[in-house]
Amino acid sequence: MIHALSLSDLTVSRGERRLFDGLNLTLRAGEILTLTGANGAGKTSLLRAVAGLLRPDAGTIGFQDGDGNPLDPREARGREVHFLGHLDGLKGGRTAREELGFQCDWLGHTQYGVDNAADVFGLKPLLDLEVRRLSAGQRRRLAMGRLVGSPRALWLLDEPMAPLDGRWRTAFVEQMRRHLEADGLIVAAVHDPLPLTSRSLDLGGLS
Repeated sequence: MIHALSLSDLTVSRGERRLFDGLNLTLRAGEILTLTGANGAGKTSLLRAVAGLLRPDAGTIGFQDGDGNPLDPREARGREVHFLGHLDGLKGGRTAREELGFQCDWLGHTQYGVDNAADVFGLKPLLDLEVRRLSAGQRRRLAMGRLVGSPRALWLLDEPMAPLDGRWRTAFVEQMRRHLEADGLIVAAVHDPLPLTSRSLDLGGLS
């Protein structure tokens, strides 16, 4: 299980523009790192690099277990990382039930996990509706179902609460809190501060 994420001298560009250079940080179990900055500052690019979807120009991204031993990056990402991008990645022609089942089955789950996801995010009244008929907030809740339906140690979240109303923002913050209490790790790109104790990375400045 991932107990730490480390970035060493990480450099990432988009096109000809350098987003950040020589970034170093370590995030440990039970911690959340919030990424802030203007649009185009590199928040999404950093998340994608950690997820293995974007190759850095230089530097390394490492994962460690509870004893500090390095984990194979490919295996760690395949088994222990959730990436929830600003696009939900849902298939409009499926019902919400089919989509939730597919997502959790692909990631590995138990039936309890699927049922729990439906309970946590208020999906039961939506399960027989086609995804294309859901509102933006409902689609985001459906996408979030994979986080609790197929538990993984590291959550990478890109503006996760943008389409949610107040009730579901509060509910999702509670799920984040529980994840951290269970020694999970979270890296989240945000515009608004989260009501959680967190570290913050703003355009390359760590605090």
